[in-house]
Parts: sequence; C-alpha cells; structure tokens
Amino acid sequence: MAEDRAVRSAQRWVLALASVGSFMVVLDLLVVTTALTAIRRDLDASMADLEWTVNAYTLSFAVLLMTGAALGDRFGRRRLFAGGLGLFSLASVACALAPSAGALITARTAQGVGAAIVMPLALGLLNATFPPQRRGWALGVYGGVTGLAALLGPVIGGVLTRGLDWEWIFWLNVPLGLVAIPLVLTRVKESFGARVAIDLPGLLLFSVAAVGLVWGLVRAQAAGWGSAEVVGAIVGGAVVAVLFVLRQTRAAAPMLPVRLFRSRAFAAGNVVIFLLNGSLTGAIFFLAQHLQVGLGHDPLEAGLRLLPWGLGPFLVAPRAGALADRLGERPLVLAGLVSQSLGLAWLALVSTGDSPYLSLVGPMTLVGTGYALAVPAVTKAVIGAGASGDIGKASGAFSTMRQLGAAFGVAILAAVFSASGTYASAASFTDGFRAAIAVAAALTLLGVVFGAMLPKTVRTPAEATTGGALVERRHELPVRRPRGRCGDRP
Repeated sequence: MAEDRAVRSAQRWVLALASVGSFMVVLDLLVVTTALTAIRRDLDASMADLEWTVNAYTLSFAVLLMTGAALGDRFGRRRLFAGGLGLFSLASVACALAPSAGALITARTAQGVGAAIVMPLALGLLNATFPPQRRGWALGVYGGVTGLAALLGPVIGGVLTRGLDWEWIFWLNVPLGLVAIPLVLTRVKESFGARVAIDLPGLLLFSVAAVGLVWGLVRAQAAGWGSAEVVGAIVGGAVVAVLFVLRQTRAAAPMLPVRLFRSRAFAAGNVVIFLLNGSLTGAIFFLAQHLQVGLGHDPLEAGLRLLPWGLGPFLVAPRAGALADRLGERPLVLAGLVSQSLGLAWLALVSTGDSPYLSLVGPMTLVGTGYALAVPAVTKAVIGAGASGDIGKASGAFSTMRQLGAAFGVAILAAVFSASGTYASAASFTDGFRAAIAVAAALTLLGVVFGAMLPKTVRTPAEATTGGALVERRHELPVRRPRGRCGDRP
C-alpha cells in the first residue's frame, strides 16, 4: 500500500508540473495578442515589428520541437525539462525589460526555444510515468489545463495591459518558473529514451525544413501566397523535408524512426491533430478580431467574451481522457471532430454584423467541447503507438504537427478572409470572417476521415464486466509471415 501511495504521489507531481509547463508555453502563444497596441506605442514598433513579436515565438517553437525531444531522450527528460523552464523564464525577463522592438523580438525567439524544450518533454514525462490504463485520464487533465491557457491568454493580456502595463504579461512567467524548477528537480524521476548518439545531420535537415515551411506559412498573409519569398520557402522546406525522410531511413539512430509511420494510430493521429489544431487556432485568431472590428468591443471585453471557448476544455477534457481509457481513442476523436465541425459551421451561420453576442455562446461552447473530447484521445493514440523508447520522439513529432497545424490554419483562413472581406468596415470584415470560419469547419470535417482510420482499441469481455484496465490492443493491418517450402507456417 505504501508503495502504491508513493507511485500515485509521483504521478500527481509529474502531472502537475507538466501541466504548469504547458500552461506557461500556451499562455504566451496568445497573451501577447491583446497587448500589441500598447507595445506599438511604448516601443515605437512598426506593423512588421508587431507581426514578428508573434511570429518569432511561433517560428522557433515549431522548428525546434523535435530537437528538444531528441535532447531530452539523450540527456534526460527531467533535466532538460527543468532547463527549458529556466530558459523560458529568463527569456520572459528579457521580454519584460526589452528597450526596443528588436530586443523584444530576440527575447521572444529565445522564449520559443525554451517552449520547444518544455512542451515535448512534458508529454514525454507524462507518458513515461503513467501506465497505459491511466494515461488517457492524465492526458485529459493535461489537455484541460492547456486549453484553459489558450482560453485565458487574451483575457490575461487585456487585464494586465489595462490594469498595469504590457511588461507584466511576461513577468507573470517568472514566479511560476521559480517555483516549478526546484520541484521538477526534486519530485520528478529522471527518464531517458534510447541512449544513442544524436542524429546531427537529421537535426539540421529537420530544422531547415521546418524553418522553410513555417516561414512560408507565417509570411503568406503579408507577402502573398504567390510571392517568391513564400513559394520559395514552402517549396524549399518541402524538398529538405524529403531529404530528412531519406536520411531517417538510412540513419543508424534516426531522429524520427520511419517505422512509427507504419502504425495507423501514429500516422492518422498526427494528421488529425494538424487539422484539429489548425482549424481551432485560425478560428480563435479571427473571432478575437471579429468581436472588436465586427462587433465593436475593446480588447478586454473581447477577451472576456471568448470565455465560452474554455468551458469544454475546463469541464470535459479530464473526463474525456478517462473515457478514452475505457472506450478507446477512436470514438472520442470522432465525436470531438464532428462536434467541433458542427460548432464552427453554426458560428459561421449566426455571425452577422448585428448578431447578438448570446447567439455566439452556443457554437463557441460546442467547438470547445469537441476539441476537449478529441485532443486527449488523439494524444494517447499517437504517443502510445510506439515502444516505450520512442515516447520522446513520438511526443516531439506530435507537438511539431500541432504547431505546424496552427501556423497552417491561420495562414489558410487569412487567405480565405482576404478573398472575401477587408478591415475597411465592420460589414466587410464580417463577410470575410464568415467565409474563414466556414473553411475552418471544412478542415475539421476533413479530420473525420483520418480519425476514422485510427485503429479500434478493444477490451476483453472480462475487462468490460469487471471494469478492469484497458488492454492496449489495436486492430492493425495483418503482418504477413513467411511460409515454409510446403506452405506450412514455420
């Protein structure tokens, strides 16, 4: 009994500290959005400066996720997780003290590097600590905290900017880091991936490919999809990505083992999170602006009116994770994708220039609930698809696809918005917003196709009647075994 209590206590500490790290990382993806006007005024920043205040974080974060996972596998997930929290906290201090827009962009880049270490290792520690039968519940709690951070980001940014000053959106990270780092080092057990040499050529190829793809996506709205900069970045990134895959098939210790993609859970689940996160991130990006440009609210009022997004992640995600442990991942993923798609389609229909705010509450709540149902289940499916030694690599790949999806979603919805509306008037903005949200609904619906490809996890009759632990058995494609000369199986 004492041993069981010690194990449960260790699991709770890992869950709490991984959630704190995720909260800090996701909060800083969005908290800056409602502070941009104050930053522009205080630092005399141009529009390009403001754009890179957001994009510098996104770019370094997305590009280095796989690197962070690989370093954690090699040198210790706990050690690197604590180091990532330290770098993130120090970079937050540099952001708060930045004397110019250039210094702020540099500090935001360093924040993204810290985030790229923290995020995949938080998932890696969770999956190394929790057994499969409790992993869905843990990922549900973790996903709920992460969703809460996404929800509260614009609200906290508005509150701190109005009540104190914009620097306080970055000072907020410092006490969290100071408390979390010693607890990580004293309460979390160290874990490693396969103790092999780091694939340096693979790291270089992946980084170059990710820079090209993410750069092209984040610059598409400003430079234009047909510009030489955007086309060259995306095509170049795609070519280097192919070289990276070829390298992984030949490397003695690959950064991302190609064998992982033989699992339907891993391959389909990564596409699902790409589309799911892309559609939601793009929708939030434009809804925050619709509340201001289309409906006339100030940044703080707009942030507060986004709160229904978080009802699902806050209330549903922990329970969804536990259901994934009992029922399997595919039913939860499909239910979440369908709910998010219906909610976005509903939002596009009711969003008019004179629509009352209450008409938006229902679709926002449905979207958030769908996201909360799907994310813990698809995370469990992807991370659990490989052997225990591949947890770090699978976590890095999953986190990378999640962030690439976010960049893709904003870029695609921005292109649709530009083709249908403008910022010239509330009515014109609303036209573009409705078209963009309709495309977000279509992207989520496309995710249903890939969600249906997830393997079915089954329980034995004895487990179903006794409530026993879920057995991680999946219906995969049959493996052909060689026959003997006379047709008999050896």
